[in-house]
Amino acid sequence: MTQMEKIRLELPLVLPNVIGADDLCIDRLINALSGRSGIEKAHIKNADTGEPLLCLHYDPATISVSRIRELVKSVGAELTKKYGHYVARLTVPLHARSARLFSNRLRDISGVLEAEVSPSGAVRVEYDTDVLSQAELISKIVFIGGVIASLSHTTPEETKTGMAEKVLPDNSDRGAPAAMQAETRDAEQDARSAGTREHKGHRHDDSSEHDHGDSKDLPHAHGPKDKEHSGHNHDHGGIFGQRSELIFSVMAGAFMLAGWVCIWTQFGPDWLSTTLFCIAYLFGGYFTSKEALENILARRFEIDTLMLVAAAGAGALGKWGEGALLLFLFSLGHSLEHFAMGRARRAIEALAKLAPETASVKRGDKIDEVSVETLKPGDIVLVKPNERLPADGVVVKGTTSVNQAPVTGESVPVDKQPVADGNAAIAAFERVAANNRVFAGTINGASGIEVMVAKLATQSTMARVVQMVTEAEAQRSPTQQFTDKFERIFVPAVLLLVGLLMFAFMVVDEPFADSFYRAMAVLVAASPCALAISVPSAVLSGVARAGRGGVLVKGGGPLENLGSLTSIAFDKTGTLTEGKPKLTDVFMVDGVAESELLSVVLAVESHSDHPLASALVDGARERLPKDQVAQTAEDVKSITGRGIQASVNGETVYIAKPVLFSEIKVESIPDALVKANEKLVADGRTTMIVLKGDHYLGVVGVMDTPREVAASVMSRLRALGIERLIMISGDNQQVADSVARTVGLTEAQGDLMPEQKVEAIKQLREQHGKVAMVGDGVNDAPAMANSTVGIAMGAAGSDVALEAADVALMSDDLGQLPFVVGLSRQTSRIIKQNLWVSLGVVAVLIPATIFGLNIGTAVLFHEGSTILVVINALRLLAYQDESGDAPAEVISPIQAPTSEQKG
Repeated sequence: MTQMEKIRLELPLVLPNVIGADDLCIDRLINALSGRSGIEKAHIKNADTGEPLLCLHYDPATISVSRIRELVKSVGAELTKKYGHYVARLTVPLHARSARLFSNRLRDISGVLEAEVSPSGAVRVEYDTDVLSQAELISKIVFIGGVIASLSHTTPEETKTGMAEKVLPDNSDRGAPAAMQAETRDAEQDARSAGTREHKGHRHDDSSEHDHGDSKDLPHAHGPKDKEHSGHNHDHGGIFGQRSELIFSVMAGAFMLAGWVCIWTQFGPDWLSTTLFCIAYLFGGYFTSKEALENILARRFEIDTLMLVAAAGAGALGKWGEGALLLFLFSLGHSLEHFAMGRARRAIEALAKLAPETASVKRGDKIDEVSVETLKPGDIVLVKPNERLPADGVVVKGTTSVNQAPVTGESVPVDKQPVADGNAAIAAFERVAANNRVFAGTINGASGIEVMVAKLATQSTMARVVQMVTEAEAQRSPTQQFTDKFERIFVPAVLLLVGLLMFAFMVVDEPFADSFYRAMAVLVAASPCALAISVPSAVLSGVARAGRGGVLVKGGGPLENLGSLTSIAFDKTGTLTEGKPKLTDVFMVDGVAESELLSVVLAVESHSDHPLASALVDGARERLPKDQVAQTAEDVKSITGRGIQASVNGETVYIAKPVLFSEIKVESIPDALVKANEKLVADGRTTMIVLKGDHYLGVVGVMDTPREVAASVMSRLRALGIERLIMISGDNQQVADSVARTVGLTEAQGDLMPEQKVEAIKQLREQHGKVAMVGDGVNDAPAMANSTVGIAMGAAGSDVALEAADVALMSDDLGQLPFVVGLSRQTSRIIKQNLWVSLGVVAVLIPATIFGLNIGTAVLFHEGSTILVVINALRLLAYQDESGDAPAEVISPIQAPTSEQKG
C-alpha cells in the first residue's frame, strides 16, 4: 500500500482544553507531525459543525497510526478514541509467507486501517471503532488467525468504566507474568492516577493509554477441537505438538533415504523404493499441503503451492526420488525457520518473564503474598536480598544497591536510598531521583528494602518495553517493504517463464517430458524462499539483541535508518553534559589566596537558592581545607539579573556579573581580572566577579560540565562511520562551541529556541537525507519527531520519552549510543548479505536449471540458502560492541544471581 491515506481526527479529543485553531498547542502539534517521515501533510480544517479537525495525510507503509499516537502524546496531547489499537501474540512463530497471508486477511476486514503480522507471531491491528467493535474484531482475528497467546482489546465504552479485560485461550499459561498478558493502549488513561503537567496554559493528562485485565466471556477461548477452524491454523501443531513439522520432516528424510538405499543396493522389487518415496511425499508434503490449500482458498499463489506443483511434476515424470528430496528439504527449511524465529522470539519473551509473579505486601502487621497483578499504587512491598523487584516504585525504607541491567543495561549496580515522602514521590514518579526509584524486573542487592508501588504491573517500565517491542516486531522495515514489492512482481514473472518453458518442446527437439522437467526445475530454483525470511529474521534478531542490552528499538525502520545515516544531532543540557553546573575555575588577583576568595563565596552563596549558588557552594566546600574556619554573611540581598550582595566581617561583598560593577559606584575592574573574565567567557563559563569592600578578590567560573564518557562516545561514533556530530542548543554560542571542542563534535549551533531546533533538524535532513536526534525525549520531542530517528536517553520510568523516541536508551548513559549504532550497522550489513545470498542463488540457479541442472541439486542450493540467511541473522543475538563496553545483557529468568550480583 503506497498511496497516501487520509486520517481525520477530532481535535477536541486530541487536545481537550484547546479552544480554537490558533492555540499554541496546535502549532506545537502540527510542527511535530508535519516534518515526520511518512506524514505528507498535517493541517487544521473545520467540520460542518464548526468544530476544528486535525487532518493527517500519511503513508501507512512508512508510519503507523500507533506511531502517530505516540508522537501526539509526546507533545502533550491525546489521540481520539475513534481509532483502536490492538497488539496480540500468537502461541508460536510463523513462516514469513504465512505471516504475510495473515496480514492480508486482517486488512480485508471492514474497518481495519492497518494490520501487520511478523514471523515471530506478533500481531498489530489499527481499526476504526465506528465501523468495527471490539467483540467483532476479536471474533474475526480468532476466526482467521489460529491460537492467540495474548491480545489487547479496549473499546471506548470500556475506558469509561474501567480496565480492559484480558483475553487468553483455555490452554494458555494464565500464570504468565503481567507483562506478557493482554496489552492495550486505549484504557490506561482512567486506570492511572498519575499527575498532569502544565503546557502553555493547558493541562494535558500525562498518563498512558494502556490497560489490562481478564476476560471470561469474549469469543476467544480455544478447546482442543477448536484449533482447526476456518482460516489458517498457524500453530502447526500435530500429534507431536509444536515439533510435529520437524519430526515429519525428519521422517520424510528417513523414508527418502531408505528408498535411495533400495535403489543403490537393488534391494527388493521396484515398487518398494517407489512406495518409500511416496511415504516420504506424505510426511514431507503434509504441512506444505495444508498451507497451499489455505493459500488457494484465499486466492493466493504462494511458494508452498509452487513446491507442491514441482514435486507432483517430478512424480509424474517418474522422478520420485527428486520429488521426495524437494519436499524433505523444503519442509526441513520450514521447520528450521520456525526454530530460528522461535529463538529470537524467546529472547524477547525472556524480558517479560523477568518480573516475579508474586510479591510480599505489607498490610498492617501482616505480610501477604499476592499476585503482582493485584498490586496498586501506594502498596508497600517487601523485597528481600537478591530478589527481583515486582513493580515500579520508590524506596521508602532501607538502603541497597540494585542491578538494573534487565531494564537499563547498566553494568554496575545503582545505590538506592529511601525518600522522605513516598506518596509525594509516586505522584511525580518520573521526576524522582534515580537513587530513589526502582523498576520491576531488576535485582535487589544484599539488603532488604521496602518499596512503595508507583504503577500497576501492566504499566511498569518493563511491561511497556515488552509491549513496544512486540509492536516493533510487527513493523515492516524499508527493505522488507522492498522485498515484498519485488516478490509481487517476481513471482508472476517466474510463473510466466515456467509456462513458456513447458512448451519448449515445440521449439527445441526434445520430448514434452524433458520440457516439463526443466520447467519444474526452474520453478524450484526461482522460488524466493530465502528472500522472504532474509529481512524479518535479521530485524527481529536485532530488536531482540537491543532489548537485552537495555535499548528499545521500535521496529525495523529505525534500526535500518540508524544503520545507514551519517549525521547525529545532540541536545546539550543533560545529554552531552551532566545537566547541572559545577564550579570549574577560580582566578585570584595578586595577593589573594584561593581559600580567602572561596570562603567569602561560601559564606554568601549559602544563603541563596539560585541554581548557580548550589554549584558555587558545593565547589567551594570541595576545594577548601576541612579545617577552614567558616565565615558568616549578613544582610544578604539578591540583585535581580545581576548577582548577590551581603556583609562579611563588616565589609560589603558583591558576587555578580561584570556589568554590575559599571552600574554601582566602585573602582573599575583591574585589567588582569577583565582579561581573565573574558577568557573564561570565551571558554563557555558563566562568570561572577567577587568584590569585598574596595578590593577585588577575583572571578569564579561555573559550567555545565560534559559527561565523562562524551568524548570517548564521539570517538567511537566516528569509528562507526558517523561523519557529522552536531550540537543544537538553547545556550549561547560561546558555551556551545566550548562544549563542542571539549567532547569532539564537528559543529555546534547555539542560541536556538525550541522551534528553531526543529528548523535546524529539517535543514540537516535536507542536507544529509537522514539525521538522528539525541535528547531527553521530553523537551526535545518536537525536534526528535522531525528527525529520521529520534533517540531518547534515560527513558526508564519516563512515559513521555518512551512515546517520543524511535530508539530509547533506557539508562541515562550516553555510552549506550555507540552500542545501538553499531548493532544497527551490523543489522544493515547482515540484511545486505542476506539479500545478496537469496537473490544471488536465484540468479545462478535459474539459468543453471534452464541449461540442465536437475531438481535435486537445485533444491539443495535453494533450501541451503534459506537456512544460511536465517543462521546469518541469528548472529545478531550474539552481537558485542567492539568499539567499547557493550551494555550488560538481561539475566535469564531461570538463572539464579551469581555471587557478584548478590554483592
